[in-house]
Amino acid sequence: MLSRLEREIELTARHIAILRLVVREGPIGIIKLSELSGCPQHKVRYSLRVLEQKNLIKPSSQGAVATPKAERFVKTLPRKIKELSEKLESL
Repeated sequence: MLSRLEREIELTARHIAILRLVVREGPIGIIKLSELSGCPQHKVRYSLRVLEQKNLIKPSSQGAVATPKAERFVKTLPRKIKELSEKLESL
């Protein structure tokens, strides 16, 4: 039962790590993201697709760039993580 939650947390952590790199380094391509994150290119590509669908990044000819929504998301992330952590601890 908890293995699914654990997989979702790992996947979300990767998406967030990729997003933070795009915010900090953008515009940035898949190869550079793979090198900096240590994730294989196919996983980086998947994370970029998910982030684009959520309107957190957009593609450009130089690579992925963060949207204004992404910067707001990253700023509120510590608070959201704390809230989720408290919910889990209360189980």
